[in-house]
Amino acid sequence: MKKYIIVLILMLISIHGYSQRMVYKQKALEVSGGMLASKDVSSNYYVNLTLNSFGRRGNYWIWSAEFQRRTTDYKQWTLPLENYLGEIGYSVQLLSDARKFITLNAGLTGVAGYEVLNRGDRILSDGALLLNDGGFMFGTAGRLSLETYLSDNIVLLLQGRIRVLWGTDLDQFRPSSGIGLRINF
Repeated sequence: MKKYIIVLILMLISIHGYSQRMVYKQKALEVSGGMLASKDVSSNYYVNLTLNSFGRRGNYWIWSAEFQRRTTDYKQWTLPLENYLGEIGYSVQLLSDARKFITLNAGLTGVAGYEVLNRGDRILSDGALLLNDGGFMFGTAGRLSLETYLSDNIVLLLQGRIRVLWGTDLDQFRPSSGIGLRINF
């Protein structure tokens, strides 16, 4: 009998335990950055800070703040376009393995923010007058996110997103792609 108990204890000791992932009501802080769909990547980028709150079955709420910087061409000059955006939405887990090591999520968010064109200067270097000097904009966004756990608390994200914005005279459809890290606490 002692032999069976010793074997049972050794078997229990040798089993690896895994931390629970995407636990209900768990919070996470996500930092991501990436490029906006454009030919010049160095001046067309975004930086995003997101707070996530996990729901049931790996789904989560999204609250984020984002800064985007893009350029648009006018004659021989490039004009800077800066966006300050806030997002609120929900992401649903589409696919995952049993341990949630790799997950594929899709999200839908509402977006609102402010747009500044040419740093607020309406008169250009050649004397031309900008009709769009910036203003408030709103819209919706969709995202597809591939997530993998580097450790029990650190997640690597690859994201593809598209935004549809109203209240702007420039591009209404704005695709982007990026990479980020999420820390679960």
